[in-house]
Amino acid sequence: MNRRMFLTAAAAGGVVAGSALAGPLPATARPRDRRRVRSLDELQRAIGTAGPGTVITVADGHYPVPAGAPIALTGVRGEPGLPITIRAESPGGVVLTGEQSFVLTGSSDVTLSGFAFRQSTTLDVPPDCRRIRLTRNDFQLADIEGLHWLMVRADHSTVDHNAFHGKTTLGIYLGIEGAGIDEMATGVHVYRNHFSDHTFPGDNGGEPIRLGVSPRALSTAGAVVEFNLFERANGDPEAISVKSSGNVIRHNTIRDSLGGIVLRHGNANRVEGNFILSGSNGIRIYGDDHRIVSNYLERIGGSGIVLGSGNVRDHYPGEPPAGRRGNDAPDRVLLALNTVLDCGTAISGESHRTLPPLGCKIADNLFVADAGQLVNMPFQDGISWSGNLHWGQAIDGNAPAASFKRLDPKLVAGPDGVRRLTRKSPAINAAAGGYPRVELDVDGDSRGRRADVGADEYSNRKCRFHPLTAADVGPNAS
Repeated sequence: MNRRMFLTAAAAGGVVAGSALAGPLPATARPRDRRRVRSLDELQRAIGTAGPGTVITVADGHYPVPAGAPIALTGVRGEPGLPITIRAESPGGVVLTGEQSFVLTGSSDVTLSGFAFRQSTTLDVPPDCRRIRLTRNDFQLADIEGLHWLMVRADHSTVDHNAFHGKTTLGIYLGIEGAGIDEMATGVHVYRNHFSDHTFPGDNGGEPIRLGVSPRALSTAGAVVEFNLFERANGDPEAISVKSSGNVIRHNTIRDSLGGIVLRHGNANRVEGNFILSGSNGIRIYGDDHRIVSNYLERIGGSGIVLGSGNVRDHYPGEPPAGRRGNDAPDRVLLALNTVLDCGTAISGESHRTLPPLGCKIADNLFVADAGQLVNMPFQDGISWSGNLHWGQAIDGNAPAASFKRLDPKLVAGPDGVRRLTRKSPAINAAAGGYPRVELDVDGDSRGRRADVGADEYSNRKCRFHPLTAADVGPNAS
């Protein structure tokens, strides 16, 4: 019998293990049963008898998982607030190699924490599971062409405080899909992860996060993607690629990356309070009824914001696959209270597709640059403009003359490099529109009864949110 014993931690191949256990347990998870295991056989037996609230700690070491004998989680069920937790002794201290690691089937309320995944096939969370949490893990799977590293297709799953890094080939870090060909998992929460160093040289197919695919575009996922850091995400122009509906993308930081935030397919998504800094792409929009508010974009080589055009007007249920892949011209999109600084163009449209935006609003944004132009919007009839502020040596472009004022916003950079309003800025209380559903600015400050123009609401208080750094995310962050 193969005892599947572990090797010493010294053979872990460069994985740095922390000294503490793999992150705190949720406050609601009061362990009823604690177990410690030192081999894969012991782990499998412990899983087979685990009940709600059980915590299984795997001793640090290098664990080769035999081919055809993965760690099976079949019908393993905790309870809401009392998950079955399987965790490494220290973050990154348990290294799982081989073809597969954990294989989940029909399980719910299970937490996997602190593992270093080094397998050669996708880690899959299938749709017959529920409430699966992956936390404080390190993902650097085999660098195989076309291999997706983590696919989440189970409702109400959580992916938090993980690190994804070091891919040089086609394939995504994290995909969120659902059952069948057109459904999405609902209620997935993705937060405090670090996505870095994808260097795939192609121009498509290396997204850090892909939230849906085109056949699933009209499915309402209700995912929340927040407080994640993307650095050197150069595998695709889309660092966060949204191809589903009803999602919230907020308070993420994208830095020094090819990729931006792209609403490629789907409707009614909200993009709010994100920092996109020193990259190639900002925010690009297709589809209907989106809200793009309170984002801060600086030094983007291309356009800070692109309001796209379409070769289809609206996607619909039963649409032929070829039609679903088309770009849906934006309808009823709100672009408001954003700050766009020193980008190639602050905001632009597209003219290579023939269907223009309709019923869209561009209001109360702050556009500043000293080169190039601020606005390049080829289609104007479907857009209303109001309350924007322009400044700098860049030309205004084709923004309607009545849609903006040219005033010095009196910005000053803080210790984090973000340029914010100062006490005498003309942007203060200057918004032309009302925004009762926009409660916070990019820093986490409350918006006043009359909002300030741009992403920043002037305040003397210490900012709650800043551009994220590596210390704020990943396995060892608080």
